[in-house]
Amino acid sequence: MLTYATLQDRPREFLAATGLTHDEFARVLPAFAAASAVLYPPDKTWEGKVRRRQSGGGAKGVLSQIEDKLLFLLTYQKTNPQQSMHGLQFDLSQPQTHYWIHHLLPVLQHALATLGVAPERDASRVATSPLALEGAPDGVLDGTERRRHRPTDATPQKELYSGKKKTHTDKNLLLVNAHTNKVAYLGPTVAGKTHDKKAADAAQMC
Repeated sequence: MLTYATLQDRPREFLAATGLTHDEFARVLPAFAAASAVLYPPDKTWEGKVRRRQSGGGAKGVLSQIEDKLLFLLTYQKTNPQQSMHGLQFDLSQPQTHYWIHHLLPVLQHALATLGVAPERDASRVATSPLALEGAPDGVLDGTERRRHRPTDATPQKELYSGKKKTHTDKNLLLVNAHTNKVAYLGPTVAGKTHDKKAADAAQMC
C-alpha cells in the first residue's frame, strides 16, 4: 500500500509519484490541511450535519492522515491512472477512489488559491496575472493530452481520437512562465484532436 511514510525517504520515487519535491510538498501541506478544515469543519459530518460524537471516533479509514490524503490526490493528478488502478495502490475500491478524488479536489484547489499558485482559468485575465508576470512577461504555451476511456458511440470516438497520440484523449492548454516554471494559465478541457492554435484562439487569450 502506498503511503506518505513509505515514500518520505525516497525522494526520486516521491517526485515521480507527485510531481513535487519533499520541500514543495511540505509547503503545500499546511495550506491543504487548513483548506480541509474550512471546507469540511471538524464539528460537522461531510454532509454538513452537526456531529453527534467527537471527530476522529469510530474506525480509522485508509486515508486517515492528511499527508496520505494529499499524496493520494497528487499521485492521481500526476499519473492520471484509471480509478480502479489508483485504488489498488491505496487499498481502496473504485467507488471509494472516486469518492475521495471528488472529495479532495476542492480542498487542493482552495489550498493552491490560498498559496497564490492556482493557475488562471479565465484567458482574458492572463495578461494581468501575477503568475504570468512574475520575473518577466515571457511564457511558453503548449497543449497537454491525457488518455481517456474510448467512447462507445461513433461520433464521440471520432471527436476524441488524437492522431498524434494514437488513442482517445482530452486536451488542455497550459501557459507556463518561462522564468519561474509555474503554470500561469490552464485552459478548458477540449477534445484531443483539437489543434493547439485552435484551442488558443477559442480561449481568446489576451
